[in-house]
Amino acid sequence: MNRRNFLSLTGTFTGGSLLLPDFLFSFSKQQNLIIGEQCVVFIQLNGGNDGLNTFIPYLDPLYYEMRPKIAISKDEVIAGNKEMAFHPSLKGFAQMQQNGDLSVIQNVGYPEPNRSHFRSQEIWQTASDADQYINEGWLGRYLDLQCATHTPTAGINIDNIDNLSLKGEVPNAITIKDPEKFKIKNGKEENNQLSDNPELDFVRKIANSAVEGSEQIQKALAQASPENAYPKSGLGKNLAWIGRLIKGNLNSKVYYTSLNGFDTHDNQLTLHKNKLTELNDALFSFYSDMKNAKLLQNVTIVVFSEFGRRVHDNGNGTDHGTAAPMFIIGGSNKGNVIGNNPNLSDLQQGDLKHQVDFRSVYATLLKDKLNFDPTKIGIKTPLVTDLF
Repeated sequence: MNRRNFLSLTGTFTGGSLLLPDFLFSFSKQQNLIIGEQCVVFIQLNGGNDGLNTFIPYLDPLYYEMRPKIAISKDEVIAGNKEMAFHPSLKGFAQMQQNGDLSVIQNVGYPEPNRSHFRSQEIWQTASDADQYINEGWLGRYLDLQCATHTPTAGINIDNIDNLSLKGEVPNAITIKDPEKFKIKNGKEENNQLSDNPELDFVRKIANSAVEGSEQIQKALAQASPENAYPKSGLGKNLAWIGRLIKGNLNSKVYYTSLNGFDTHDNQLTLHKNKLTELNDALFSFYSDMKNAKLLQNVTIVVFSEFGRRVHDNGNGTDHGTAAPMFIIGGSNKGNVIGNNPNLSDLQQGDLKHQVDFRSVYATLLKDKLNFDPTKIGIKTPLVTDLF
């Protein structure tokens, strides 16, 4: 079995008290983890977030005409800006925007959009065309080129399942359900020796670096005390862990987590309000944590979903749509509203037309925040102007 085939089977090292077999451990020690000031934190909203009820065209009469059962009234929206305003549950978002720390990129999508959750997430996670299939994620490809050697904590995914975005030819990312329980037991010293089999030695080296990754994660957690200000929700706990790892100088370049529950086909007003509240409270706590630690300028937070919802409501909910806003917080962004407001009078088969390709956002993050040429991983879309 060659190295690539082995790694395609192993994928990322997944956390929670992971114990690796003794034969996997290598004689060598990885010299260092990726060192760098800038990092990017991704929050993926699974299910298809309704962008029109998140960042709302509250002065457009068509919005109320097309959504008679689920429109948010003008009296409820907050922080109006350029005829757009936030859902009332997003008070923290409004505050971050007023502080100049939040940019909104409107009408983000891609050509020939796919309304399948699985396929659209795959497109976003691999940065592919709608008719293109790529085995590695866009961040995994970036880490393959960024890391001189296998570096298991270059990317951190705090979730129950692996994320395709971070999958590369070499597993330079770890999926961790509970960082405090991510402890890998080392093998026996007599097995940490070179063999006559270079492939076995390669496997041992990878496993050994996973041990070191576990040690680095525990060290980072120990250096940063838990913050009591975070909510007790799942996203709140995940962002609290990410905050501790960043403050503990883990020096990972990419952090990833997700929030489920945005597939609002029915009872949308209640369900969407609850999910936006969870997002708002957890994210604003993380934002405040980074700002108080004087790290916000080095931490860029990206909030996105695999697609938006259709413009017309369908009973008490909405069906799968296309374009939607992305939110960029921190990282010294310019605090702008980028792109035209949603044009509800010029739809494509009942859906919003995308104006900004999501890969342009990726390209801008890679170039401006991670000092990396996006064309090296096949992203050739133009950069987003006036973001950083």
